[in-house]
Formats: sequence, C-alpha cells, structure tokens
Amino acid sequence: MTDAEGRRFRAQTESGRRLRWWREVIYIAVFYLLYSAVRNTFGSNGDLEQAARIAFGHAKDIIRIQDSLHLWFEPQLQQHYLNLPGHGGIRFWNIFYGTAHFVVTVVALALMFFRQPDRYSAWRNTLAAMTGLALIGFASFSLMPPRLLGDTSKYGACHQQQVADCHGYGVVDTLEEFGGLWSFDKGAVADLSNQYAAMPSMHTGWSTWCALVLIPMTRRRWLKGLIALYPCITVFCIMVTGNHYWLDAVGGLAALGGGWLIGSQLAAWNERRLQRKVGRVEPAAA
Repeated sequence: MTDAEGRRFRAQTESGRRLRWWREVIYIAVFYLLYSAVRNTFGSNGDLEQAARIAFGHAKDIIRIQDSLHLWFEPQLQQHYLNLPGHGGIRFWNIFYGTAHFVVTVVALALMFFRQPDRYSAWRNTLAAMTGLALIGFASFSLMPPRLLGDTSKYGACHQQQVADCHGYGVVDTLEEFGGLWSFDKGAVADLSNQYAAMPSMHTGWSTWCALVLIPMTRRRWLKGLIALYPCITVFCIMVTGNHYWLDAVGGLAALGGGWLIGSQLAAWNERRLQRKVGRVEPAAA
C-alpha cells in the first residue's frame, strides 16, 4: 500500500467516527419504534383477563415487599398531596408525566451530539441498552400500576371484579380524575399501550440518564443542581400520579447501570476496532 493510499484509508476510518445527525435520527426513530412494538406486545395487549390477574398478583408482591420494609407509603403520599389547595396542581404532574421524559431526553441527546460528540456514542449506546433491558422486565414481570389497583375500567383490577381482593389500596388514577393531555385508558393510546409495563420505570432511568449527560455540559452550579433535581422530581411525579411504585424507580436505576456497562463497553470495543484498522495500515504505508 502506498503512502497516499494509507492516508486515504486513515481518513476514511476517521470519517467512520464522525456522527451524521440524519443517520442518528434514523437510528433513534427505528429503535424507538421497535421498542414500542415489542413493549406493547405483552401485558394488557394479550389475554386481558389473565394478564390483569398476573399483573395484580405482581402488584401485591411489590406491596408486600415495600410494606415489610415499612416503606409502602404511596397511598399516603398521594392523599396528602391531593389534599393541598387546588389538589396541588396535580394536572401539571399528569402532563409532566406524559411529556417531560420524551422532550428532555431528546434535548439531552441533541446537546451532547453537537457539544460533546466524544461522549455521544457511549451514552447513546447506554440509552439504547437500558431501554432494551427494560423490555426484559416488561415481558417477564407484568405489573399493575397503583392507579389501576381499584380501577373499574377494563384494565383495572376491579373491572367486573375480574380479580379477587381488589380494593384499590387508596390510590386514585389522577389522570382519569383530574385530566391531562390524554388518557391511558381510552382511545388509541389505550389500545396501543401496555398498561402493565411498570417495572422497571423508564421515566426514572431516562431522567437519571439525562442528568448524567447534561451535568458535565454546564458550568453554573445552580444549573447543575437544577439538573440533578430532575430525576428526583420525576420519581415524585411517578408516585404522586399513581403510575409507579418506588421499587419501579429502583428497577429503572438498575437498568441504567446495566445499560452503562453494555453501552460503554460497546463504544470502547468499536474504538479499538477502528484503531486496529489504522494500526494495520500505517506499517504497510511506511
């Protein structure tokens, strides 16, 4: 190989590291569509009567574990909050739950792509791996969220008493009672969504991922603190709206940890692969 050919090969290899925004958009869109399709294959989109019994049984298991730790506090948390003036502005939290994890995650991806592209591959891979790991939880441990424990809709435990011992545990469906942008239990959203995909909480996993991505990109301490609060606020939101147990949040953090191990190793492997290609060319060119 001539020196000119070696330089050309190295330039092509380096270009393989360069990110193309349109290609990233395609990757992310295709991955999310596949994730949504697989996620919504399980749980409430199967035999609904059997799925409700299984999901309710898992919910009672989660409640027993939390109660044994003296940390089954979701009903009291929600009741105290809804007793605030104006029900604590719970409609805001319903909207936050349905929108923030998408908007903030996309913004974090875009900022990292343009401002810190050297970090992008590892953290993009982490997001994808974490989300993929969540599918294992959705498929193997369908879980009825607190808001459906006493619900009488077709997805709820008390629909025509399809599950024994349904009494709601004192948690209400705030979206159904106080409103938001849409309802999870009606229309196209209900038909497409897996109502029992609660463990792990991707709201927690994604919001923590966003904090880890965004904090190194800012210098102002007050902004770092605000970003660090985002996962905490998200965990409060998922509980006060009755969409998750706090153990779901722990599951989301575990999925994030597993995603980082996979994503960072994959990015490092790809970098070593490109370096080996360049290393093989340089002696031949010399």
